[in-house]
Amino acid sequence: MGVAEPMPKPYDVVTMGRVGVDIYPLQTGVGLAEVSTFGKYLGGSATNVAVAAARYGHGAAVITKTGADPFGTFIRDALRGFGVGTDFVGTSPGLPTPVTFCEIFPPDDFPLYFYRYPKAPDLDLAADEVDLDAVRAARVFWMTGTGLSEEPSRTATLAALEARGRAAHTVFDLDWRPMFWPEGAGESADGLARGLYREALAHATVAVGNLEECAVATGEREPRAAARALLATGVELAVVKQGPRGVLAVHRDGAEAEVPPVPVEVVNGLGAGDAFGGALIHGLLEGWELDRTIAFANAAGAHVAGELACSDAMPTAAQVEARLRAAAEGPQAPGSQADGPQAPGPQAPGSQPQGSQAPGTQSQGTQGAQRAQGAEA
Repeated sequence: MGVAEPMPKPYDVVTMGRVGVDIYPLQTGVGLAEVSTFGKYLGGSATNVAVAAARYGHGAAVITKTGADPFGTFIRDALRGFGVGTDFVGTSPGLPTPVTFCEIFPPDDFPLYFYRYPKAPDLDLAADEVDLDAVRAARVFWMTGTGLSEEPSRTATLAALEARGRAAHTVFDLDWRPMFWPEGAGESADGLARGLYREALAHATVAVGNLEECAVATGEREPRAAARALLATGVELAVVKQGPRGVLAVHRDGAEAEVPPVPVEVVNGLGAGDAFGGALIHGLLEGWELDRTIAFANAAGAHVAGELACSDAMPTAAQVEARLRAAAEGPQAPGSQADGPQAPGPQAPGSQPQGSQAPGTQSQGTQGAQRAQGAEA
């Protein structure tokens, strides 16, 4: 398979945050102790979002770091294969590239095991290593909460946000991963995470998160209250992912979109939120109405929820539109082809056809429809 050439600079989309190698089992319904074969995939939330945006034809690059090891080489090769620029991928020679294992128990249980020791290179990113001109020039800058969890990445992330000057579209993916933070960081109004999230929100124009992440950022768990609290920080658009209840988006101009779950046979819920993010970026860049943007993003997440991997499974626009048509027409018969032609992308040797679940999806099973929470890698 050929390598897709990254778009020329300046990039439409620049993301900043986690990168790593996902080692996912090729057997489902069994624990890691019993798994015998695995697939190797590009991973990390901000990286997956860049891949998803590139699928729609947008020039995308990621600001991150890897170790000086074969997995770091794999990451660069995979990014280029997906058409994502590697201009801003640095190296931390003394740190290993992170790997992540998961267990797959559909429809709603996908335990993750992060190996980011002694420190992940993407958290070793210093402010003077960030190309602030590229951050300013991007039509979309996407950063994540994990980047705020530890120095020097924390200072680098805030510096990038400050450089944006709250230009549209500056997106804060709330991305709450408590295992990356000091114990108790997100448990109180005066906790470390709340303060840093508030500081980041002061520079953002769009905030995206699930209910737990919104609670960390604002203290609010009820969807509309969380959206109002996010808008009160000054963002233009608040997107609240409600898992099996769908997605709520509220704009400062009064526009609202509440999208119901998309039916999907869940294979692996990991990565669905990243697919949602890349599709949200697509809608923002295309200037779509809010309801169309959120419906498209929700369907993109549903597509990935029906697949095994994350980055490899990111859909094309044609596949998302096919998913929307299938949802409008009602349940599909098992084995029906609703996804359109499979998007090209690097595949791990022996990998299976992939699918996962969106932030607002409805899991279909032989015992009737089950609802499953969307999860993000």
